[in-house]
Amino acid sequence: MPPPQRPLSRILIANRGEIAIRILQACHELPQAPTTFSLYTENDSTHVSLGRPHHAIKAPSPSSYMNIDYLIGLVKQNQIDTVHPGYGFLSESPEFSRRMWTEASCLVIGPGWEVLERTGDKLKAKALAAECDLPVLKAMSKPTGSVSEVQQFANQAGYPLMIKAVDGGGGRGIRLVRNEDGLENAVQRCIGESPSKTVFAEQAAIDGYKHIEIQIIGDGKGGVEHLWERDCSVQRRFQKIVEVAPAPVQNRKVIIEVVASAVRMAQTLKYLGLGTWEYLVNVEQGKFFFLEINPRLQVEHTISESITGIDLVKQQLLIAQGRQGSEALQNRLADWRRQADQTPPAASIQLRLCAEDPVSGFSLSIGKVTDVQFPSGNGVRVDSHLSRGGVVGSDFDNMMGKIIVTASTWEDCVLKARRVLDETRVVGVRTNLNLLKAILVDETFASGNADTSWLERNLDNLVQKGEQIASETNLHDSTLPALSLGGNQSSNLPSSGTTFRKGDAWTVVLEEPEQSSSSKPPAHHLTIDRISRNEFPEALVADVSYTVPGAKPQPYKLTLNSTTATADATASTHKRGDPNDKAQIVLPISGKLVEVLVKEGDTVQENQVIGFVKQMKMELEIRSPRAGTVKWVIELENEEGDDVAEGILLAELENENTETQTPEIRSRL
Repeated sequence: MPPPQRPLSRILIANRGEIAIRILQACHELPQAPTTFSLYTENDSTHVSLGRPHHAIKAPSPSSYMNIDYLIGLVKQNQIDTVHPGYGFLSESPEFSRRMWTEASCLVIGPGWEVLERTGDKLKAKALAAECDLPVLKAMSKPTGSVSEVQQFANQAGYPLMIKAVDGGGGRGIRLVRNEDGLENAVQRCIGESPSKTVFAEQAAIDGYKHIEIQIIGDGKGGVEHLWERDCSVQRRFQKIVEVAPAPVQNRKVIIEVVASAVRMAQTLKYLGLGTWEYLVNVEQGKFFFLEINPRLQVEHTISESITGIDLVKQQLLIAQGRQGSEALQNRLADWRRQADQTPPAASIQLRLCAEDPVSGFSLSIGKVTDVQFPSGNGVRVDSHLSRGGVVGSDFDNMMGKIIVTASTWEDCVLKARRVLDETRVVGVRTNLNLLKAILVDETFASGNADTSWLERNLDNLVQKGEQIASETNLHDSTLPALSLGGNQSSNLPSSGTTFRKGDAWTVVLEEPEQSSSSKPPAHHLTIDRISRNEFPEALVADVSYTVPGAKPQPYKLTLNSTTATADATASTHKRGDPNDKAQIVLPISGKLVEVLVKEGDTVQENQVIGFVKQMKMELEIRSPRAGTVKWVIELENEEGDDVAEGILLAELENENTETQTPEIRSRL
């Protein structure tokens, strides 16, 4: 039985970031708006400032968002009758839904714990799909924590295989294995990322297959409608980066079959609320396979809203109260059901802007977002909790915002998306913005032919192309008047804390590190003639004169753009290391330093684990690049760990005549 549908009067949004703002907005737009409660933590409160709940509650720690006992106590204390978990682990937890109802008489927005038990578990969902005559890939019949059991299945089914955490999500707990050599490591990694520590294996369908998902909305009584499909094929390590709606394909025959199968399965479940049915679809071959059900609101719900004009979060809240929306809306949904071979006259693209550095292996970039410029214009929407700046830490997902563009045709939508990315700018942390630009200009993407393996196959070239595009953009921007992103439009005031003026000059001496002090090279001279843009240390554009000894001054245009996480470093009280100092072990990544395993006087071996850095939910081992005796080591200032930037000094060994090496990073199993 689904949970009872009843009016809501006091609702807790048990999430953060942009989705918390989105839910708060929908609550405030309801005909009878409820009293809203929202959580926040130290250094992560922008979503309550922008979302404006009636009551903002400071949680003890970031882990509070996942603490069911804490949330139940909060609900009882504040007489809350409804909880919206947004998306994430709790939104798919039958335990959370059941306990909230039985212990606090509180309704959790969603399909109810009985449906969650059948759909949140990937193997149970596949079994249900098979009962409904949906095509499924051959898979293990039960989850396991044993490598040998997965090996037995691999011997029967062959390669390639997908190893999946039975309760994973968001790209975590999933690995593609093409041959036996990588099987054991993949299984161990997926087990380590599974809350239940269990996984299963299934045959893989990769080349030529698109990731297509169907947006479902049900009334809990067998009435089910669809809101078309989304194409989420542009993925890196099974994490969606760019999503589009509807799927940009010419032949919709197989898409129509997929939509019909999702509706049929949802009717069997008597599904309540929003849900997403996910598939692998080969349009050319006319084949498809059911993957899984996400029984919740999706990150990419925005593009379905954009092509249909339906507020999905508001509908979710209305359905939970037993209300179905206006008669006009119901008539529109019924028309779409009868016309599945056609799509709404619109196309929409969602671009996930993330705090990571594609040039450095997608390492997490943490720090203060000092300035941000998001795009605007017709058909442009931005969902972000950092629209006025904020802090990116290591405790939460690194998504900074979602840029959504909509146009009347797919071709126009791609052109609009290219334009808005050129107008987007973030200062303070590194982002994947340049990669997004490269994806949008690629012909395979623009033609709608990207499959699930396209991005991984072309990633190196796309990263390089993105950096090239960024250089061209920076060169163009340097010819324009400077814009103070912080809101200071006065040309008389510098946008940087460091003042540079016409006539400022420096002596420049460049010498090799080992060069003796008695043989210093002659000094060069640099003079500023004109400042075009001053956002130092993030950016500086100026006309300068550069003088080499024995020659006349030569005019140049100087363009400086930060390529390191300078904001990260200034936000930290820990000292930075020197990568060229052979005695120093310098952190090669940003994150939360949660554990240091050595102390002064310890002897360490080459490749020994000396610490752990947490990036979101993954802990990474930091290994010493050389052997030696520790003469200094970093001290943690907080019990739960310290946010640290790439380049922070972790430890210093007794100086030995060894080559400089970078510490090795491995995932903690």
